[in-house]
Parts: sequence; structure tokens; C-alpha cells
Amino acid sequence: MSSSTDYVLGTHDDELTRLGIQHRAWQSAAQAAWQFAGIGAGQTVLDVGCGPGYATRDLAELVGPTGQVIAIDKSERFLGALEAERVRRNLDQIKIVPADLDDGAFPAVTADAAWGRWVFAFLKHPQQVLSQIAASIRRGGVIVIHEYFHYSTWGPTRPSPKHKQFVEAVMASWRDAGGEPNIALPLLDWLEDLNFEVRRVQPIIDIIEPGHPKWEWAKSFLKVGRERLVELGYLTRAQSDSIWQAFQAFEAAPGARMITPAVLEIIAVKRADQTQ
Repeated sequence: MSSSTDYVLGTHDDELTRLGIQHRAWQSAAQAAWQFAGIGAGQTVLDVGCGPGYATRDLAELVGPTGQVIAIDKSERFLGALEAERVRRNLDQIKIVPADLDDGAFPAVTADAAWGRWVFAFLKHPQQVLSQIAASIRRGGVIVIHEYFHYSTWGPTRPSPKHKQFVEAVMASWRDAGGEPNIALPLLDWLEDLNFEVRRVQPIIDIIEPGHPKWEWAKSFLKVGRERLVELGYLTRAQSDSIWQAFQAFEAAPGARMITPAVLEIIAVKRADQTQ
């Protein structure tokens, strides 16, 4: 596994593959949120923190050739992967914008909607970035967000000290990098301050069994994430191996069930009397 310092989770090949598993597990939830928000043909949509662009491509299909998706990320590795797919699929409606959000970089655009999934949790200045997004949205436009509000709900339904150790290491690594795993609830107040009306606040948390798409998502994060935590110094090799062995034993046991980390879906509309 190659080292990467531009994201706490890395941008190596295993992480790119894991993000694909993650997107497939959460694709239906994202699309349902976009539908509720009224995102559709001909619109301009910001995909903030787009990564390798799995959601970007879905949004591009949704807005069609008369719309535009502005994909924003700082990782050259991820944006290169998106560009290759954009060309291969002839998705001319995708515009790629390299930008480090924490450095205050943001494109000068006006959009109908913005989408962000697990972006704010990793930012050093999430309130500032939200303000920049808000300023780019037209009156009556919408922001759709999926972020964690209680990350430590994640774990087996049977107590597992090894899994708890892993989750605590994950949260520590994010916080030490300047992020906040449980960022979702502050976003609600910030949106209100920015003169957005919150139309939907919906928790997403599931109890899943092996074979469920979200099981594969969680498993892939455990598998890839523990290696990254060793690389960053949050786990020893022995601890990582022990965590993985415990998970494999748990997964193989009859009646294995897991609770997912608690996500909050936020959909907010910019008020018509916006003065920004």
C-alpha cells in the first residue's frame, strides 16, 4: 500500500476501490435525497469533495447534457480517475475543478444545488466551507448533505473490544488531522445562520447482516482502514491483525449483525429573502 498524505484515509488504489464499494452501498440513499431535493435535468450542481467521482457520474446522468456538474476535490489522483471516466463515458457536462477547500479555494460559480457526502467531517474549517457553498447557491437552490452525527454507533450487536479499539483509532486519526467525525449536528445551526430553511433532517442507521451492501462497505473500510491506521501510527501491526481476525470470527458466527455508523441526511433550501 502506497503512502499518501493529502487525505487522512489516503488516495491509494485500495482506497479508490473501497470508495466504489461505499458508493454502491449508499447510491440508492443518495439518489432518493436528490429526488426529494428536486435535482434534475438542466441544473448546475456542485459535487463538493467529489473524490474519484462516483456520485459525480450519477449526478451527470441526472442533470443530462443540458446541465452541469462541477466536481471539486484536491486530490490529483482522484480527479485523474474521474477525468478518465468522464472521457470514456462522454460526460461533457462534468467540469473538474481542483481546489483545496481548507485553503479557502472555491470556484466562482452560481449553482442550483450542492451535494456533499462525508466531506465536512474531514475539513479543518467546515463552517467556512459551508459558507462558501451557500454563497454559490442561487435563491431557492438546495444543499444536500450526508454526514455522521454519531460515528461510534458502528459495531457488532455483540460487544467487541477489538472493534471498539478500531473505531476509537479512526476517530482519533480524523480529529488529529483537524476533522470531526460527528459534524452533522453543527451543520444544522450553520445552515440556519446562512438563511437556509432545513427541509429534511433524517437519521440513517441500519442493523445489517453479512451479504448486505452496507456490510461489504463496512467490511471494506475495516480492511483498508486498519492498514492506513498502521501506516499513520494509530495501530501496531499486531493490533491491526488482531482486529481483523476478531472481525472474521464475528462475521462467520451464526446470527452475526452489525449496527452502521449513524448518518444524518440534511436537505436545506436557500430562502428567497437571502441577502448574501
